[in-house]
Amino acid sequence: MEILLYVGGLLFVLVGLGVSIALHELGHLVPAKLFGVHVGQYMIGFGPRLFSKKIGETEYGVKALPVGGFISMSGMYPPSPPAEDGSDRPQSRSRGAFRTLIQDARAANDETIDPERASRVFYLLPVWKRVIVMFGGPFMNLVLAVVIFTVLLSGIGLQQGTTTIGSVSQCVLPAGSTQTACTASDPIAPAAEAGVKPGDRIVAVDGKDVTTFAEASAIIQASPGKTIPLVVERNGSRLTLQLTPVAAQRQEADANGHAVVDDKGNAVLHTVGYAGVGAQLAYVQQPLGAGFEQAMANTGSVVQLIGNLPVRLWDVGVSLVTGTPRDPNGPLSVIGVGRIAGEVAAADAPLLNRFAVLLSLMGSLNIALFVFNLIPLLPLDGGHIVVALWDGLKRAWAKLFQRPKPKPVDATRLVPLTIVVAVLLIGMGGLLFVADLFHPVTLG
Repeated sequence: MEILLYVGGLLFVLVGLGVSIALHELGHLVPAKLFGVHVGQYMIGFGPRLFSKKIGETEYGVKALPVGGFISMSGMYPPSPPAEDGSDRPQSRSRGAFRTLIQDARAANDETIDPERASRVFYLLPVWKRVIVMFGGPFMNLVLAVVIFTVLLSGIGLQQGTTTIGSVSQCVLPAGSTQTACTASDPIAPAAEAGVKPGDRIVAVDGKDVTTFAEASAIIQASPGKTIPLVVERNGSRLTLQLTPVAAQRQEADANGHAVVDDKGNAVLHTVGYAGVGAQLAYVQQPLGAGFEQAMANTGSVVQLIGNLPVRLWDVGVSLVTGTPRDPNGPLSVIGVGRIAGEVAAADAPLLNRFAVLLSLMGSLNIALFVFNLIPLLPLDGGHIVVALWDGLKRAWAKLFQRPKPKPVDATRLVPLTIVVAVLLIGMGGLLFVADLFHPVTLG
């Protein structure tokens, strides 16, 4: 059964990734067609073609490797300049490896331009339309992520402590103790001494009404050694109990949850009130805008990760060679995401909990696709957007100073840089594939 669940998690990721890629390419396809660009192909995946069907002027299909997709638009770049003799044959004066690459890219681009559809090419679109076409793909991933997080947070809810008591400690154990059971010499816990029982619902603490366990905890922690009234609801009736939290030492943490240390590296402790109660967990539905807020928070985290990606990749390589644990918040390949999904699906946890984690995983994956594709380098979508904006800037500059209209930007000149970026991306993917196969991230 565990194997079936693990496979189910893998399939969940594969299907989710396929949907994400399909919607990404649809985000390019729809505006391209609306703006009149001829689109020859809409493909999900790379490698050998599994099946395809031509509808109208566009061939729709699926290829064997589900690691991306593409649409083939006519005339992504301006056509090759004509030969010096005036014929339609493009110039072939290029010499050297880089010039050959540029010439090959131009030749491949020329093949997409049908003379009968010469006016329906991408590079002739106004700048704002080109930006919309190229931004449409990442935007669809962002929309899908917002939908997923909205379903997760506003539909299923966020698992958090409620005001219902889930557990009551019977004694106060010494700080740092590994003891798991109470002894006769251990002092009774304040909540147990006050008569608090599992199932009680906290209504008010120290005269203040509370609606969350966090609110109740804050009041208790601020009242060490002070006897305060605790109003609970039990079996439909309200009871007022007298609670005296004991003073306890807790390690201080910063806004990011990291431990605070002093100049000598020692943990900074502060005194808080301790009662010995644990909350009953439940899924609490969040406001409708919580999904968008979560998507934006994830976007910020991914931007930070990509900002120091070389360092993160170096850490992955070091972990792979030395066998040290990998950072669970570091970069992953599709293999790594699939392994985590399989482990989550097969985990010994309630079904709703596992499904919620899988949904969160897919939402985060789409945020990663959104941010990564907007990196301003070819062949990524962000690179095409930069080329379009540069073209628009040149035109605006010429118009401002009443100069002749410049020629469209020829992005084929950037092919050598594009190849370098592509090689780096392949290398990054290869490193992460190997690391995720032989030294995967371990879930706690």
